[in-house]
Amino acid sequence: MKIELEHTSDVLVLGAGLAGITAAIQAAKRGSSVILAAKGPLFSGSSFYPGTWGLGLIGPANEDNQDDLADTIQRVGCNMANPELVKTLVSGIHPALRELKEEGVRLRKAENADQREFIPCFDHKHRDWNGIEFDSVRTVLGAKLRELGVTVLPDCEAVQLVQDGDRVCGAVMLHEGKLCYFGCGALILATGGYGSLFQHHLCTEDVEGIGQALAMDVGCHLVNMEFMQVMPGYLSPAYKTVFNEKTFRFAEFRKEDGSPLLSEDGARILDLRSGHGPFTSRLDSKAVDLALFDAWKQGEPVTVSYSDELRKNPPEFVTTYFDWLAQAKGLTMADTAQIGLFAHAANGGIQIDRDAYTGVSGLYAAGEVTGGMHGADRLGGLSTANGLVFGGIAGRSAAKAAQTAPKPIPCCEVELFRAERIPEAQTNLQEIMSQNAMVVRREDGLQKALKAVKNMESELTPCEKLNPTEAAAALRFKGRLHTAEAVLQASLLRKESRGSHYREDYPEENRAMESPILLQGGMGCVRGQFSKQSEESKHL
Repeated sequence: MKIELEHTSDVLVLGAGLAGITAAIQAAKRGSSVILAAKGPLFSGSSFYPGTWGLGLIGPANEDNQDDLADTIQRVGCNMANPELVKTLVSGIHPALRELKEEGVRLRKAENADQREFIPCFDHKHRDWNGIEFDSVRTVLGAKLRELGVTVLPDCEAVQLVQDGDRVCGAVMLHEGKLCYFGCGALILATGGYGSLFQHHLCTEDVEGIGQALAMDVGCHLVNMEFMQVMPGYLSPAYKTVFNEKTFRFAEFRKEDGSPLLSEDGARILDLRSGHGPFTSRLDSKAVDLALFDAWKQGEPVTVSYSDELRKNPPEFVTTYFDWLAQAKGLTMADTAQIGLFAHAANGGIQIDRDAYTGVSGLYAAGEVTGGMHGADRLGGLSTANGLVFGGIAGRSAAKAAQTAPKPIPCCEVELFRAERIPEAQTNLQEIMSQNAMVVRREDGLQKALKAVKNMESELTPCEKLNPTEAAAALRFKGRLHTAEAVLQASLLRKESRGSHYREDYPEENRAMESPILLQGGMGCVRGQFSKQSEESKHL
């Protein structure tokens, strides 16, 4: 299908979470005309997920603390992070925070900063903790976008990137009921992670891995796709609400028959589990998550209730959470609830360099859609920092690139596909991914899931003419399958357990695999390899 150029800008930003908004502002500040487009509304994606109170962000306590923070990121990430990107992230946090405060965004500081609850997830010490409140960000940054003349297009969904030779020069978008070609000098992908590939997810439905698929289609590499955060959340009541992991040590967990979730050493394990939100295979606290996952697979709910100690004297961090929970969801510490595990955030994604460049001319990326600045596990508060720091870098880099970019080509071609019963197929995909690629992974289960994904891919049939909405839905589903295939291929290749990646058939970490996995290729033929291979790993 041939589409004529309809809209142009210097910089086109796809995604309206914190990374995309920051990128748009920084590009516009440098004189670029900017279009900010997103499938959902402005202030969407995981950044503004309504199942929690706001955004926590950490940084080094001071300049002398930067090296320790960088070293901790690498240790917690099991040496899967890119040192150059880690350095760029850590050194960029305080400048990004200063600029945010200068714009007028309200930051919450801890009154009792020495309480253990303010130690970030997986960390060993206190950092510079900041709480970013949703309402303040919406008010201040919304006004800034208007002041700078950024064109904001909500409900405008990218379905394909457009290339002129090897250079990205725009995107095909579903906009106002038709497929349109938006041309640009430089494009920024800030489309988020891939949590909604799974049945239970603590993210909005538009966090579906489309940006990763779009990037692979034009020749980008993905990195660390096997590493995904899995978090506890409420199943009932207030479904898809984040469970505050700091309360694990104050809580009691019971199975459907009334027996304890953990049969032995429960107090020590729950105390350890209070130190981190996401699941990790590195620590003994994995017993909690494995028990929760087993209960889910058996269809047996797990009930949580809180101790009198917590109700009488809750830590400040927990008080903040329960104040929000009571106001937003009508739940208090006195209420019991059923919890389970949810896919949350991706630790990997599109490979970028310190300038947020993807390696494909004209294309930059920022936020959760990218990978390399985190490893197998991620410190709490660094996802927000990542969006701010690399969102700003992407905006500045794209604005500079757009100054010398040639004009977009006057028209483009988009290949349409027909897909039958997409809602049912998506539900099937989510169930398959949840059972085989979320917490417990095995060779047979991953192969089963990969076969199912490829069968779904084979049912997509080329079509010359199609209703725009149906065409976009099919292309979106194609992208979901493409990214799911990447997650499965990386998980199969990593025959060990490392951080958030747990292989039940390979439960130990293998030092021969201490290297990130890079993925590339089109749908149905995603290929992966270790970025650096030791002599031992070449024979694995």
